[in-house]
Amino acid sequence: MLRTLTLLPRFPSYISNSSSCCRVFKRKMSAKPAAPICPKFVSLEVGEDPTTSLFKDSRFRVVSYNILAQVYVKSSYFPHSPSSSLKWKARSQAVLTDLKNLNADFLCIQELDEYDTFYKSNMESHGYSCIYVQRDGQKRDGCGIFYKSRSAELVLHEEIHYNDLVTSVDYDTSSVETEDNDTKDQTSKATPEVKATNNSDHGDPNDPRVRLKRDCVGVLAAFKLSNPSQHLVVVASTHIYWDPEWIDVKLAQVKYLLLRLTQFKELVSNKYCCTPSVIVTGDFNSTPGDEVYRYLVSANAAAESSGSPYKLCSLYGTNGGEPPFTNVTPGFTGTLDYIFLSSRGYLKPVSLLELPGPESADIVDGLPNLHHPSDHLPIGGDFEVLRFSSSTKLHEVEDDLVKLKIEEQKD
Repeated sequence: MLRTLTLLPRFPSYISNSSSCCRVFKRKMSAKPAAPICPKFVSLEVGEDPTTSLFKDSRFRVVSYNILAQVYVKSSYFPHSPSSSLKWKARSQAVLTDLKNLNADFLCIQELDEYDTFYKSNMESHGYSCIYVQRDGQKRDGCGIFYKSRSAELVLHEEIHYNDLVTSVDYDTSSVETEDNDTKDQTSKATPEVKATNNSDHGDPNDPRVRLKRDCVGVLAAFKLSNPSQHLVVVASTHIYWDPEWIDVKLAQVKYLLLRLTQFKELVSNKYCCTPSVIVTGDFNSTPGDEVYRYLVSANAAAESSGSPYKLCSLYGTNGGEPPFTNVTPGFTGTLDYIFLSSRGYLKPVSLLELPGPESADIVDGLPNLHHPSDHLPIGGDFEVLRFSSSTKLHEVEDDLVKLKIEEQKD
């Protein structure tokens, strides 16, 4: 539980020349109609693997996608975008087409607004059930999980409201401790969320209660897969605070996320006598290698010493590396979106959703455009269940997998 909040010095946002940022803009895009981009999932499998699932047809697909809330869509925020690509009537249908074409069993969505008026009924008509949590305060967007009813059964879910952190901080009301820190989050996301949000609206930013009240949310859900494995999977969708200068707030939020995740996983384990797999998705507003990212993957000493409650690995990061970008705007181009999974578990990634490169014609002018209805790109992968987990200790399953490999080598 968070006891104190150390504030970082404020520093100007900027575009870095580091590998986490790249410029892709070349010319003003034509307003000509564009054909929809067909998603391509690239296989990770090479040859036969002795750890292949004992269950046929046990694969399922997870996609994470910040679809850009319509409340943030204004021509002044996206002057590089064709005006026709910003209009709700066309854009809503383009987003819906994207979601349908991705053909995911679990669609983890951020910046989801117009939920009751558009997405809920339309996604249900495509065979999806829905979980949704709206942001606190006056914000109209939130996070959701759309899941195919025929693919999984929802057994438990919880909302995460990061404003709950306000009540967890002990601090001296007469002063707030600050210290210099050489670690600077180089994320400089010039999106409508930045323009539409004023930190001073909440009050004094040096007051920890004000600083932590950012109205961000997430959702945790446990699903029982309908395939022969009947495996339980915990899926999270979240959106972490955007400001590149407030890395302390981002860290507080991801620490709270992992704390809640650990508690939720334990609840599911005890209730259903199993060891569920964990998949955490979202827009983390943090670039690969920064302090937030390192904490999430427990890759540095600071994360270990702070007692990170759950060990995660990045789906893309451990399978060829993070994409060069998932967010493409004139103000910032870099990777902000991730899919993390429990580093030890029952799931085997078998494919990744391919993302366009810097020279791809569909992104060179920036997003959103006539090809992509959001300023973010979707990410995703297919997974295979390795073993049945009910009433079985995780280490026992892993021992079995090692024995299988040894026996295969002897043969």
